[in-house]
Amino acid sequence: MPEGDTVWQAARRLHDALAGKALIRSDFRVPRYATVDLTGRTVLGTTPRGKHLLTRFEGGLTLHTHLRMEGAWKVYGSDERWRGGPAHQIRAILGTADRTAVGYRLQVLEFLRTGEEERAVGHLGPDLLGPDWNSDRALANLLADPARPLGEALLDQRNLAGIGNIYKSELCFLIGATPWLPVGALPADRAAQLPGLAKRLLEANRDRPVRRTTGLRNQDLFVYGRAPRPCLRCHTPIRVADQGDGSRERPTYWCPACQTGPGPAPPPSRRTRTTN
Repeated sequence: MPEGDTVWQAARRLHDALAGKALIRSDFRVPRYATVDLTGRTVLGTTPRGKHLLTRFEGGLTLHTHLRMEGAWKVYGSDERWRGGPAHQIRAILGTADRTAVGYRLQVLEFLRTGEEERAVGHLGPDLLGPDWNSDRALANLLADPARPLGEALLDQRNLAGIGNIYKSELCFLIGATPWLPVGALPADRAAQLPGLAKRLLEANRDRPVRRTTGLRNQDLFVYGRAPRPCLRCHTPIRVADQGDGSRERPTYWCPACQTGPGPAPPPSRRTRTTN
């Protein structure tokens, strides 16, 4: 699942390449929209909403896409070779006279009336990189279920939109709590810091080619992807375990010394069947 800053960058690439230009090529390779032809329509722009992308066209039409785990939008010059993947992975092509945007492995692709975009994104919480950002509302959303593990609450886009698995692990480290600590057990002063800290991290990285959370020259991240290497602060080996509801578990990294709170639940024991 991409982070909010990755989606923000994708939106900017699409907007810069297509906005204000008429399409000379339109191709949607999903059965539901195979006959849709936008040739001749002007692209009004692309805006991100959390991890969603909304590309608007004249006539009140919006293309809603979501990258999920493996999707990508690539932009090419008119004579440039497409290198985003094999042709069978292409789901959408939007071409102008000088740029072509190609959507690969898009797991969500649908058309909406622009006035009805809330059908797709209305459930989202405040967007960390959007004009609707509201720190107080984001904090209230996070604290609404006190028993919920912190890591799961941060990933829930209904609470605040834009945090993915990398920022989840990094934010929990920076706040000094394990991702399994119930949100309600987080001291009030640290809980209050979470929304602002998350916003600062995403804003600092939205223009960077390489994501960084540490401020260190030779190390980009504190914990994510670093198990079992030593913690940058205390040298305790970083640990990793899956976190989620079983159907959407994600690898989660933490320092057992720097972060207070419980660790992951042990796997269920296997009972040996005996016969009399």
